[in-house]
Amino acid sequence: MIQILHNPRCGKSRSCLAFLNETDKKYEIINYLENPLTIEEIKVLLKKLNFKPIDLVRQKEIVWIENFKNKNLTDNEIIVALATHPILIERPIVIDCDKAVIARELDKLEGFL
Repeated sequence: MIQILHNPRCGKSRSCLAFLNETDKKYEIINYLENPLTIEEIKVLLKKLNFKPIDLVRQKEIVWIENFKNKNLTDNEIIVALATHPILIERPIVIDCDKAVIARELDKLEGFL
């Protein structure tokens, strides 16, 4: 089943969810802010996205700017930051089995599905 890492306050995330509603695909919504991903789940997600940890970070978030910007962090330190501060995770993310995509643009999502 398809999963969407969703933030209901994010317009891009809501648009992605609306797009999924128009398909015949069954999906599960994961509100990752209320139920944060574990370090292991983030590592698995990174593999599915084929991303380095820094690629998953919303670098304009205040939490990042105030606590992590301009620091020389290891991949593991970035993953811990993502697990500790889930607001830093790019969104929305659509996961289908062993692959995933950041679906900020609906054409990317359409191609993915």
